[in-house]
Amino acid sequence: MADVEMMSSDSESIDGDSYDFRSLLSSLEIDFLIRNNGDQVKIDSLEGKKLGFYFSDKEDEICQIFTQKLVNVYKELSSKGDFEIIFASWDYSDDTFEEFFSEMPWLAIPFQLLYLEDTLDELDDFFFQERDVPRLVILDEHGMVVTDDGVSLIQKYGVDGYPFSAERFKELKEEEEKARREQTIRSILASPSSSRDFVISSDGNKVPVSKLEGKTVGLYFSLSSCKSCVDFTPKLVEVYKKLEEKGESFEIVLISLDDEEKSFKESFGGMPWLALPFKDKSCEKLARYFELSTTPTVVIIGPDGKTLQSNVAEDIEEHGIQAYPFTPQKFAELAEMEKAKEMVQTLESILVSGDLDFVIGKDGVRIPVSDLVGKNILLYFSAHHCLECHHFLPKLIESYHEIKAKDEPLEVVFISSDNDQASFDKSFSEMPWLALPFGDARKSSLSRRFKVIGIPMLVAIGSSGRTVTKEAKDLITMYRAKAYPFTEERLKEVEAEYEEMAKEWPEKVKYRWEKKRELTLMHMMHYRCDECNKYGQVWAYRCKERDIKLHPKCALEAEAKGTESESESMDEETERWVCGGDMSIGFCSSSPLSRGRQISVLFGI
Repeated sequence: MADVEMMSSDSESIDGDSYDFRSLLSSLEIDFLIRNNGDQVKIDSLEGKKLGFYFSDKEDEICQIFTQKLVNVYKELSSKGDFEIIFASWDYSDDTFEEFFSEMPWLAIPFQLLYLEDTLDELDDFFFQERDVPRLVILDEHGMVVTDDGVSLIQKYGVDGYPFSAERFKELKEEEEKARREQTIRSILASPSSSRDFVISSDGNKVPVSKLEGKTVGLYFSLSSCKSCVDFTPKLVEVYKKLEEKGESFEIVLISLDDEEKSFKESFGGMPWLALPFKDKSCEKLARYFELSTTPTVVIIGPDGKTLQSNVAEDIEEHGIQAYPFTPQKFAELAEMEKAKEMVQTLESILVSGDLDFVIGKDGVRIPVSDLVGKNILLYFSAHHCLECHHFLPKLIESYHEIKAKDEPLEVVFISSDNDQASFDKSFSEMPWLALPFGDARKSSLSRRFKVIGIPMLVAIGSSGRTVTKEAKDLITMYRAKAYPFTEERLKEVEAEYEEMAKEWPEKVKYRWEKKRELTLMHMMHYRCDECNKYGQVWAYRCKERDIKLHPKCALEAEAKGTESESESMDEETERWVCGGDMSIGFCSSSPLSRGRQISVLFGI
């Protein structure tokens, strides 16, 4: 979440600068804005108003989520009459612009004007140093930029951030710090604004918040449509009932994020604990207060009313009742137990469970786990419905074949998160390796053991049976087969090779389409080259201000154009840089790049 300190003088943002937006728009030959009903609004009518310049793109999932949050804030503030938003679209067509703009109650720069004389680029240069969407630049009534990171502030404070001044954000931050210092179970769960001092039980009874004082309380942030929440709730119920039977002073309060009351009632009806009322304003405020980033989340509040743990959902999933009472001392004990378990970990201890002592090959042929002992194993967590898995799979297959061609003792085991047998069969048919059968009970224990919270995930197990790394996906993405066998020693060798290679290149280069700025050589895990439009990793020449990224090969060739002697030199030098070849500097790939951006805010929170 954004911090108000980003408005300090040492920030890289443009906060505090004063701009005449009317002059800006006039210089771009824009003298009117539009509403989604076609009405035109003169620029002069916005004088004296607070403004938000909103850069967004319908194709971006985060933009779609944030736009709904911004719509709600805008509607709540519309009665004040002194705040307006101007939409500058990053959409690629008039149709997508119209569709996206139809959801917005504010103004927009006409789409056809945005791409005249590079209008959007001029606005980019005017307002921010790096391109990114969604982006909200907030100006006060005098044209002073309050912040160029309005997205984070709207996410964090919503309507409470109005009038979006530095003073207001400072005040909110101070209030938040005070609330944390003086936090009690009452300050968390009661709502003074609505005089609500109770929570509810599943049968509708009101339970005074005072009944929870002195207890350890778990705040369960959940969403009934979230499959992870649906899968986790029975485990939490089991732990809750066991603690209840033992007479422990423990309670859970559901903080539902559901939008529909029917969904809330259906899910809460099967829970033995308490809840905040449906759509209570405290639900969203608590999500912001505890900086919610995923569901399910279980925040633990100690008997003194202070926060003990920010999220114990994974710990409950893995350790059950053993995680109670969720204190730092208890987690230190569990960590020591895990460390001891890892020291004696073997492949059989990971992949064998009772009679389930095999994996399968093509046509369902059973292969004993014992046949894999002594090999390097990659556990590949994936699913057919996962778009990023489709993007990653070709890289893994390519690396697999390259490693196997050298007679290396490697095997991959596919661990499916597919929803049905047909999807599993489609996934597995594309893979040249082994798998756990669909619906295998070992999948859950493996997911817990390796803390799989997203797919694709690739875990490397060494020949000894011990875990080498849980980040093998990133290593394959960055280095392909060169990363094998994924040990720290091997990675140091690979990184040294690339560092040595980069010594031959200049630190900065000129680019013919960007005469004002230079591009700087830097590490990048994965990117699209703006010269050849293919993907690359490890090294790139980048201009942060314009977000231009080039393969080293493309950047150096582009700089050399125009001088015959330089071109001849480049031809000799770049024989070693084969786009699409084994060398990953500026590696060009035809596979599309996943955004790789985790949505850290649920429902605009």
